[in-house]
Amino acid sequence: MSSGEQAGTVVPEQTLPAGDTDGSETTADPTAKKPRRRWLRITLISVLVLALVGVGAVVAAGFYLKSVESDIERLDAFDGIPEETRPEVVEAGALNMLILGSDSRDPESTGGSRADTIILAHVPKDRSGAQLVSIPRDTWVSIPRTKEGRGGRDAKINAAYAWGGLPLMVQTVEQYTKVRIDHVLMVDFAGFTEIIDALGGIEVNSEKKFTSIHPPFRTFEQGRQRMDGATALDFSRQRKQFADGDFTRIKHQQQVIKAILDKAASGGILTNPSNLNSFVRATSSAVSVDKKMSLVDMAMDLRGLRGNDLTFMTNPTKGTGRVGSESVVFDDSDKAADFYDAVRRDAVKEILSLGK
Repeated sequence: MSSGEQAGTVVPEQTLPAGDTDGSETTADPTAKKPRRRWLRITLISVLVLALVGVGAVVAAGFYLKSVESDIERLDAFDGIPEETRPEVVEAGALNMLILGSDSRDPESTGGSRADTIILAHVPKDRSGAQLVSIPRDTWVSIPRTKEGRGGRDAKINAAYAWGGLPLMVQTVEQYTKVRIDHVLMVDFAGFTEIIDALGGIEVNSEKKFTSIHPPFRTFEQGRQRMDGATALDFSRQRKQFADGDFTRIKHQQQVIKAILDKAASGGILTNPSNLNSFVRATSSAVSVDKKMSLVDMAMDLRGLRGNDLTFMTNPTKGTGRVGSESVVFDDSDKAADFYDAVRRDAVKEILSLGK
């Protein structure tokens, strides 16, 4: 949000896509491309192979992943983005990935093209860890205008995907953060049931006892508990039972991501060829990536990382409010500027300090 905007500002004449009045979703323009939605396997194959590519296993892992990689859908994530509008690379060797997630079988979904989860993942030049920054989907930002005339105004950040697909989402995130995006992954939360089941379940810590609002209305006890795929998916969908709504949903998603990565690296899956194959095949069927991204190279590059090397953060915000009839999230523009400047410079200590 620009420094002069305040909650209650009248929405400009161009309207948000249908169904976007409560912050839960956006509906795509019928002329927009609709790339296949996938799930949340972010660095999953990468971190899977982290452990897989131990001493003496690098070559075998590479051949295995090449066979899997050929089945993964490729996306036109950067097509049509004017090069002169893109941020410059500040620290060569650092890696910035945009991870977009949707939940194609969400009980609250009314259809259309959505980006429910937006994560900017920064991997430092020294590959010592990774910082994953969740940007709430209702964050009020400036969206560039497409050649077709869509966008060109302030709106919720996930409207960019509805109006212009992946390229406009990349352009919007780059314009907002001033961080150049190297790769894009599109993942579908609904597909992670098979991933988690292939792992034999995961353990997640719930901050309090609550009941799901979706059938079969599971009750989640307070504390650490084991979840199968369907249960973990249900856990990561909940928001209406919590005072901070979507921020709790983001936290739950982050918990599930970390639990998957931890289990993949240490759960014994690497010693069971059948389970390993099921896991890799499940994740490969749940992800799409940009045309230039090599999962093999990524896996080899990140093979030293583990779940404890990941730090989850949320985009600096001032809280929620309203713009016209829209419920939105207002960013803290000053803190965000300092934070993303540290990301651009690959200043990890500053990123960790500012991201608290």
